[in-house]
Amino acid sequence: MTAAKADDVTVEGEDVSGTNDVTVATDDVTSRPGSAASLVLTIVGLYLRRAGGWMSTAALVRLAEEVGSSAPLTRTAIARLKKRAVVVAARRDGVPGYAVHPGAVRMLQRGDRRIFTPRCMSIDDPWCLISFSLPEQQRAVRHQLRRRLLWIGCGIVAPALWICPDYLADEVEEILHELGIRHHATLFRSELPRVAGRIEDAVARWWDLAAIEAAHRDFIAAMRTLLPDRPPSAAEAFRIYVTGIDVWRTIPYIDPGLPPSLLPPDWPGRRSVELFTVLSDRLAEPAWRHVCDTLARSGG
Repeated sequence: MTAAKADDVTVEGEDVSGTNDVTVATDDVTSRPGSAASLVLTIVGLYLRRAGGWMSTAALVRLAEEVGSSAPLTRTAIARLKKRAVVVAARRDGVPGYAVHPGAVRMLQRGDRRIFTPRCMSIDDPWCLISFSLPEQQRAVRHQLRRRLLWIGCGIVAPALWICPDYLADEVEEILHELGIRHHATLFRSELPRVAGRIEDAVARWWDLAAIEAAHRDFIAAMRTLLPDRPPSAAEAFRIYVTGIDVWRTIPYIDPGLPPSLLPPDWPGRRSVELFTVLSDRLAEPAWRHVCDTLARSGG
């Protein structure tokens, strides 16, 4: 579907006619999978743009209810997304609903790349080192920078020296520009770092491998329960697909795709990616058909 025309939608109480002066939404990997906040964000990320950039309130609430979020919790979650400048209240033909906030477009596009095209380094691929220095009066910005670097899968070599696969360098640049501190940081492209001792031990210090492994195993366990043995109905496909994506959604952020040779031998990442591919191939399109039917019934 194409995006809605600007004159089809009346935005309520907020000027979002351009992107130059609007708030920039940031990725959210802290919401607990299965919570109303996480499920509503997953539905918004998957379908709001595909539905033409707008969805009626009734349709959004109904879809969220089908994956286990009650109407009151859904409305609270939507209010949170409005506050974070992910969605904006808007009417189309007098029907109340929500549109994508212009400041969230890049965040949602970045999420698409991360969620649906998980990447993996080889041992010979380049790395990116991020060195930064911020004055004490910018302590809050420094905290935001560290939090956001952690959220895109960077590892901590030292408090002001971080590391990631080089294919994440553009995302690092985006964060630096969004925070207005590009001139405080330098990015280096590097071969495999030389460390005292084993590089595998250094990687285990730089990244919280236990937390990443636990996330993969949680997804694998969820797929054992969710993936059906028979072709599901469109409504079932929607429930299973959204629930699965909600569990998967944070993994490509916290897991940068490190070379398998640097990870523990029983690392579950490959199996996790395989199951995500099965989930998408089997259920993405029937789930979308159900969304279209719901939008048609709900004036959205």
